[in-house]
Amino acid sequence: MHPLVMSEVIKVPTMAEYMGLGKVPEVLFWVGCAGSFDDRAKKITKAFVRILNKAGVDFAVLGTEESCTGDPAKRAGNEFLFQMQAVTNIEVLNGYEIKKIVTTCPHCFNTLKNEYPSLGGKYEVIHHTQLLRSLLDEGRLTIEGGKFKGKRITFHDPCYLGRANNVYEAPRELIRKLDAELVEMKSCRSRGLCCGAGGAQMFKEPEKGDMDVNVKRTEQALETAPEIIAAGCPFCNTMMTDGVKAKEKENSIAVMDVAELIAAAEDL
Repeated sequence: MHPLVMSEVIKVPTMAEYMGLGKVPEVLFWVGCAGSFDDRAKKITKAFVRILNKAGVDFAVLGTEESCTGDPAKRAGNEFLFQMQAVTNIEVLNGYEIKKIVTTCPHCFNTLKNEYPSLGGKYEVIHHTQLLRSLLDEGRLTIEGGKFKGKRITFHDPCYLGRANNVYEAPRELIRKLDAELVEMKSCRSRGLCCGAGGAQMFKEPEKGDMDVNVKRTEQALETAPEIIAAGCPFCNTMMTDGVKAKEKENSIAVMDVAELIAAAEDL
């Protein structure tokens, strides 16, 4: 059983099951390592799946056939390992004739979208906030914002979603649909500050300095006096959550993925 469905009964079909039925899903959901195995990120995955089910999206996952995209290896300088991981995934994806992929992780999003084509993996790759916005535009998803009406929410731009791929509006449009008050940090959009995870600070002790970068970014968020810090990346979620704890604000400020906000608004 895929790790996603172990602790909660949510039906998530696999590509193997679809192929056995001779069917092709509308989109492949690339869960990612964090979304599959990290306890916090699994909550984001489940929230997104509930939304997809409510909107009637025909989707599937690779399940145990999904492996790491190779992004951590590539960013750490191990190009050989990256290509080994990437080619293995591409063989699986091409074997299923995958055309469209959605992922909740900007790191997976960037790698699948921009690094895989040169290795033979050419797909339409979208971030989950982009898919959710398109479902709204198509009328397949509606959002009742009563639960978050008037709440101050600031959005932290993930590096690989924002500056690397110029996706800024989709998550913000979704937050506005909640009837929330979107408050921007002084460093946002193309001037957004990294949470530190992209620099591997989530996996190791920080170098010597005056302040951890995630704490610095959290301070910028706190300047907006938010009730919720919204994120669109499982790694950013962890780093900002740690930053909120470092500032001893965890009892008054929540850190939530955009998909979690929508799921909560719809009582999913």
